[in-house]
Amino acid sequence: MTDTSLGRLYLVATPRPDQPEAEFLARVEAALDGGVDTLQLRCKDWEALPYIRLGVKVGVLSRARSVPLFINDRVDVALACGADGVHLGQDDLPLNWARQLAPHLAVGRSTHAPEQALTAVQEQPDYVAVGPVYATPTKPGRAAVGLEYVRWAAQHLQTPWYAIGGIDALTLPDVLEAGARRVAVVRAVLDAPDPAVTAATFRQHLDQWPVSSQEVRHAG
Repeated sequence: MTDTSLGRLYLVATPRPDQPEAEFLARVEAALDGGVDTLQLRCKDWEALPYIRLGVKVGVLSRARSVPLFINDRVDVALACGADGVHLGQDDLPLNWARQLAPHLAVGRSTHAPEQALTAVQEQPDYVAVGPVYATPTKPGRAAVGLEYVRWAAQHLQTPWYAIGGIDALTLPDVLEAGARRVAVVRAVLDAPDPAVTAATFRQHLDQWPVSSQEVRHAG
């Protein structure tokens, strides 16, 4: 990854149960065409082979648009499908192990509190995720951290970071006012009637708020 490859609208693409693969891929493609500029494929509890196969197909879409592709949790899948990076949760593989296994991959880390963010920054990830800002069925059982954590991140983090969790067209203005300049979305774009139009609307709002020049990037 280069210093400029991290985008501002990050889609965490999660296939829905019983959703035809063709429909999923069409929605991802539409979201990319609408303005998604960073992409993650998240297939929780999938076996490696189907995860890799879908990752290859999603990678074709992202590479055609020069959008970096991250794989959720699985360094092996990221390597096998030629992804650009891997996203790790708090209970996933330690970041330094991921670096040892795949030093060329960019690495993102989920954080849910300031102390987790400060610990993550010491490991020099390429970005951190801050959330969930609002309650979301994507993370059942995880309490929302609210806008206070977003405000803290805006004041204290120099590593690139994404606000994530329950952000939609209605809540986006508040998240931006709190200091976020990058957001990650799931349902708001992927499940929208028209993912391209919704992604374009998000980008219009984001582009009105410049990214801080104080960010320190650790991309390799």
